[in-house]
Order: sequence, then structure tokens, then C-alpha cells
Amino acid sequence: EVQLVESGGGLVQAGGSLRLSCAASGFTSSDYAIGWFRQAPGLEREVMSCISVSDGRTYYGDAVKGRFTVSLDNAKNTVYLQMNNLKPDDTAAYYCAAGEYCSGAYYTPVRIYSWGQGTQVTVSS
Repeated sequence: EVQLVESGGGLVQAGGSLRLSCAASGFTSSDYAIGWFRQAPGLEREVMSCISVSDGRTYYGDAVKGRFTVSLDNAKNTVYLQMNNLKPDDTAAYYCAAGEYCSGAYYTPVRIYSWGQGTQVTVSS
């Protein structure tokens, strides 16, 4: 069974940084993609980035490009989201999700089949 577990959320001041982790287990190959999403109260879920596990290619949405970086540690089966220069508008629950591959045009995993439980990020002004 595929499982994703996020960690690393917390409270940070504006301008600060956090690194989220998405620990993956149960995969039988590296032919999958991990996407990072967030959802703020009252708003729709927003996709931020996607990484192809097989080749490490990354894709970003405009809202986070240049501030957030997604990376992969194959030895630990973990995907990271490094978030820098955080803003109060970044406050949200953050989720990772596994899909078959990344849509480069929409920086999201395609045919998602597993979600993590989420981790809360709160940015104070």
C-alpha cells in the first residue's frame, strides 16, 4: 500500500523559511510523481509544484516559483519542499500527493492515487 506522510510544518514569521518533507512508502518502482498542494481556509486547493521521481524533473506554479524548491532524496524515499521568504498568504494546510507523472503544463501530478494527511504552515506578519 502506498503511503505518504508529510512533516515539517509550523509557525514562522514572514520572511522566514520552512522545509516540508513527504516520506513515501509502498512504491514498487520510481515511475511516479509527487505534487505539493496547499489549501487555505475558505479557498480551493492549489497545486504548487510537481517532481518526477524517475528523473528528478521539477515544475512550479507562478505563485511559488523562485521562492519554493522541491527536491528528492531517493535513498530516503522522501520529497522535500523548501519554502523561503514566506508570506502570510502562504498560510495553509500543505499536502503531498502521488500520481503517475507530472503534467508539465499544469505542474501537477496526473491521475493521483494517494494523498498525505497534510501539515499546517502558519506565517505570521
